[in-house]
Amino acid sequence: MRLGVAAVREAIARSGLVPGDVDAVIMGNVGSPADASNVSRVIAVTAGIPESVPAHTVNRNCASGMEAIAQAAALVASGQAHVVAAGGVESMTQVPFLVSEDLKAILTAASRARGFGAKMAAWTRLRPRHLAPIPGLLAGLTDPLCGLSMGQTAEVLALEFDVTREEQDRFALESHRRATAAASRLQEEMAPVGALHHDVGPRPQQSLEAPAKLKPVFDRAAGTITAGNSSPITDGAAAVMVVSEEVARSQGTAAPLASVRATASAGLSPRRMGLGPAHAAPRALKAAGVDLARIDLVEINEAFAAQVIACGRAMGSARFAREELGLDAAVGELHPDRTNVNGGAIALGHPVGASGARLVLTLAMEMRHRGAALGMATLCVGGGQGMAMVLEAV
Repeated sequence: MRLGVAAVREAIARSGLVPGDVDAVIMGNVGSPADASNVSRVIAVTAGIPESVPAHTVNRNCASGMEAIAQAAALVASGQAHVVAAGGVESMTQVPFLVSEDLKAILTAASRARGFGAKMAAWTRLRPRHLAPIPGLLAGLTDPLCGLSMGQTAEVLALEFDVTREEQDRFALESHRRATAAASRLQEEMAPVGALHHDVGPRPQQSLEAPAKLKPVFDRAAGTITAGNSSPITDGAAAVMVVSEEVARSQGTAAPLASVRATASAGLSPRRMGLGPAHAAPRALKAAGVDLARIDLVEINEAFAAQVIACGRAMGSARFAREELGLDAAVGELHPDRTNVNGGAIALGHPVGASGARLVLTLAMEMRHRGAALGMATLCVGGGQGMAMVLEAV
């Protein structure tokens, strides 16, 4: 919650607005905290936004933060709001450990028992095996539809698109290199939280030799996905102010970074969830009335190096376009010189509920720096979805 409050407060302050200007708050979140089920509402009020302002939380897994911005843009476009604080928040390190059904039954029986003897009878059923914790994060990152963890779905794509271990490690190294080189620029997007003033993810001294020594995590025998070529477990939050043109032109308001030109989502096989951008991007581009060649900058979430590389190959394939997207030609090439130019989630982290919003903010900031006309942010979504958003300079 503290992360979300810091992000929302900073977004309001930098926009030149005040909390009383906000008409609604929408935040993405996946691992909903038990003590704040509608975390967006808690964040809004704690951030100083009036209690009369409504707030709701959205969950589209990894795209939750982007979905929040899309809903905010729709509210503004329809005239239902003029100022919406939108973004996402996730504290992956705070996802609780779970208990087994057996331990749950014992605890329930003990709490309901009447008298000392009955309570002792319930407790005598307790065995050491019942105390083994179940990591909630591991359970949450396993897809109930296909039975595979997110890392295992990346292994599926690595095999299907012939993505080698060396390719993945080199991609990961480049993510750290770019994020390190862009540290001062990325700092412009950040707000301090307590004593923490900078991102701790990028590794300036990363080399190709270090990740090459890591063992595969999800397929010990023949896998290629390691901790080094995957996004790390991360806490984070991101927020933006989505406003109407009238508000954007008002005196005292900061110049807007970009406008939302189009948004699209798509579904696909949960086993191949990492291809979400290859399915959602062409829909967003069509809605925006442009092709990929006209996009100056692309931000694609680096859940896994294998997944991003696979998306690049799928989007550049005429066969994939024809057989899976029903298109006459390939979507286009993800040029390295305009894709994740400041690194990505392998270096910066992937706090699932916040990543979609972070991608949009990073894209908008870099578009302003480079004078880019069009940009696209896209990411895969656990459960077999993809989402993409096209931004236009203003």
